[in-house]
Amino acid sequence: MRDFFLSRKFKIILCVLAVLVGIALYTVKESSSDPANSVISKIFAPFQKLSTSIKNGVENSLSVITNSKQNYDENIELRAKLDELYVQIIDYQKLKNENDQLRRVIGLKEDFPDFAFSPPCQIISKTANDPFGSFVIDKGTADGISVYDPVITDTGLVGIVTKASTTYSRVTTILSPEVPVGAYCIRNNTTGIVECDAELAAEGICRMKYIEKDSDLEVGDIIVTSGNSGLFPKDRIIGTVEEIYIEESGLSKTAIIKPIADIKEIQSVFVITSFNGQGESYEEE
Repeated sequence: MRDFFLSRKFKIILCVLAVLVGIALYTVKESSSDPANSVISKIFAPFQKLSTSIKNGVENSLSVITNSKQNYDENIELRAKLDELYVQIIDYQKLKNENDQLRRVIGLKEDFPDFAFSPPCQIISKTANDPFGSFVIDKGTADGISVYDPVITDTGLVGIVTKASTTYSRVTTILSPEVPVGAYCIRNNTTGIVECDAELAAEGICRMKYIEKDSDLEVGDIIVTSGNSGLFPKDRIIGTVEEIYIEESGLSKTAIIKPIADIKEIQSVFVITSFNGQGESYEEE
């Protein structure tokens, strides 16, 4: 058998087969309505499809390789434009927030012309493990802030400054038992003291104690500062009455107060640095 494959006859057969294959391929290419050509076309159709598929795949691969550098450059350019857009959005939001804060300051000054306010203060940290929600703001004595200055939002009372350094201050909130506030109801002048404890602070509420038993205080009444202590200006809103009950002694009432400022969620505040000539400022370093 090995001799046959090396023989002249086998070589002739190979040449003939090569010619026939060539003729067949040419016939497939030039096929028309001739039945013989149709038969040959059907026989060689799968090979033609495979060849076309391979050709298209090679062309697509070459196209990807050719365009990859261009696509990479375009992606880098798009990323740079997106980064620039993100920066612009952040800058816009910061500017919007600053403008909103300045509008609130202007509104406060119009409502309380005798008050002096610090610049808007951002809360930069919350005191860890403090159930009463104390926090640190980014303004201090360099901005006119002193210990015992009242801290508010544009809606209501938040607390008091208990430490003032050059560039920051610590604020203790009205949720702390260390910050009792003289208060009264603007509807009927019912007076009392707003204070808090850990259990109430966990719910974000306070209590108003020492209310006269015969008082007609009602749920929904607005409670504001009385200004009697000299630490807080008069008529700053503290919150609203949510519940009223008589003490066990039967001699007075107590009201549950929901602060108007959501103390645990606020992000910025204002410090009243002076009001109506009241209050004495202290500085602690």
